[in-house]
Amino acid sequence: MNSQTLERLQKMNLYGMYDAFKTSLETTLKESLTRDQFIARLVASEWDNRRNRAVERAVKAACFRYSARLEEVDYAFERGLDRNQVKRLACMDFIRERRDLFITGPRRNG
Repeated sequence: MNSQTLERLQKMNLYGMYDAFKTSLETTLKESLTRDQFIARLVASEWDNRRNRAVERAVKAACFRYSARLEEVDYAFERGLDRNQVKRLACMDFIRERRDLFITGPRRNG
């Protein structure tokens, strides 16, 4: 029964639910949740999976010249980056506040 359910989830491209259900079968998590909580967890997993795949597709379609992550920023190199400001921007509060953000090249003196 469980293997049939897993197979159907895969065939319906419900990969988030598949992963969550498979994990629940491998652990005792399922027994500690009510039915509503378990269904909510499956749906949330599917939701997150679809959002993540959409972001991955958008990044791939953007064809960025360089791949960079905030964790890889080297603050030792003199570029005038403020570590605290970068961390604040990484929280993405400006999006929730519906504010614009413009990132430009380095400041030039003179």
